[in-house]
This record gives sequence, structure tokens and C-alpha cells, in this order.
Amino acid sequence: MIGAALYFFQEKLMFFPTKLEQNYEFQFGHSYEELFFKTEENALINALHFKTENPKGVILYFHGNAGDLSRWGTITEYFVEKSYDVLVMDYRTYGKSIGELSEAAFYTDAQFCYNYLLNHYTEDEITLYGRSLGTGIASYLAAENNPKQLILETPYYSIEDVAKSRFPIFPVKHLLKYKFPTYQFLPKADCPITIIHGTDDAVVPYDSSIKLRKLDIRNLDYITVKGGNHNNLVEFEEYHKAINRVLK
Repeated sequence: MIGAALYFFQEKLMFFPTKLEQNYEFQFGHSYEELFFKTEENALINALHFKTENPKGVILYFHGNAGDLSRWGTITEYFVEKSYDVLVMDYRTYGKSIGELSEAAFYTDAQFCYNYLLNHYTEDEITLYGRSLGTGIASYLAAENNPKQLILETPYYSIEDVAKSRFPIFPVKHLLKYKFPTYQFLPKADCPITIIHGTDDAVVPYDSSIKLRKLDIRNLDYITVKGGNHNNLVEFEEYHKAINRVLK
């Protein structure tokens, strides 16, 4: 029965969106443009495009599995303060975004956002940033395109790997609809890759990204934040040093 529940309700176990009314007005400390992308017939993706004067480049940011852009927009302002433009989207069912969730849909919507940026920036100006759930999506784009670089905060080897650590007695490989095989994407990426992970992460185990470090990945810089957990890396100097170095 528990195994059946894992299969039929896995979206509720993996994704924790909060919804926003379509007329909700965002409040941020930096100027932004609100966008809506019709990526498929029945899908509409809400995104925020923060813009700065004389930007050093643009960051395409893929957020974690909870919340909406009212929260994640504030989080990404950290990069706007470093003189980078930022595009951050809400996944389907999150915030004002609508559409049916699937792994393929995550990739389709992400590529749509990447293509949008190509109308305004050159590829060597685009930095991909993934946090938690978003690391698999950002890694997919890095494998399929040629961005300047890829930054992964608290990444996983795969969703299956994380699920095995939580439900070791179940055949999760056969139950999961979502794979997000980061380990398959990263070796195909030609750009520099930076991974930042805390040793005390109770959501995505530190060991999961250590497996990524053991792969034959070119241009990989792996940053360990001792004592860091899943949501507090920004409180550590090691995180800021790493970000300042790759976004110099």
C-alpha cells in the first residue's frame, strides 16, 4: 500500500507549489519585467526578468521544489546586486504558471526560457543556475546548449538516488515517474561547472552530489560547505567566495 501511494501521489511528495492570483503584484527592491510564456497549447509559464544597468551577463535561475516567484524573486535579487540580469520562472502549477506537470514539461519550458534569452543575449553571456530540484533542469540545458557556465547549489545525482536514500525498501526505480538524471547530463556539458553543497544537507544528501564529483566531468569545481544544510548556504563565507569567483 505504501508503495502504491508512492507511485500515485509522488507529485505531492516531490513538489510543494504555492499558488498566486493572476492579478498578484510582485514587490521587489529591483526593477523587473513580468513575463508570460505560452510554451505549449495548455501551458502558460510566469517568469520575472530582472534587469540592471550595464549587466555583466544574465543568470537563468531554476528554483527549488517549494514556493513561488514571490519568494524566489527575492532570493535571486542577490545576483541582481552583483550587476547581473536574472530570468527566473515558476514551474507549471507554481505561482501563476499553469499546465500539466511532467519531466518532459520541465525541460520544454526551460528550453523555451533559454531561447527567449537568446533573443536578448549571446550564449556566452548566459549563466545557468540550479538550486535543489532546479539543478537537474539546469544540467539538462547545459548538456543541450552552450552557456557560459553552470552553477549547481545542492544538486543530486538523480531523483532516483535521493528517493532510494529515503525509501530504501521500495523499488523506487520502477515507481518513479520523474528521473532527472543529472549524472547523465553533466558529462555532456562543455561549459565550466561549479557545484556547491553542504555536508549537513538533510534534503538532498551530500553523498548524492559527491557521486557527481566522481564522474568524468570536465571543468568541474566542487565546493564543500562544512556544516551547511539545504537552505542556509548563503550564511556561509565559502558560498559567497565561490559565487564571487565565478561571477567576477
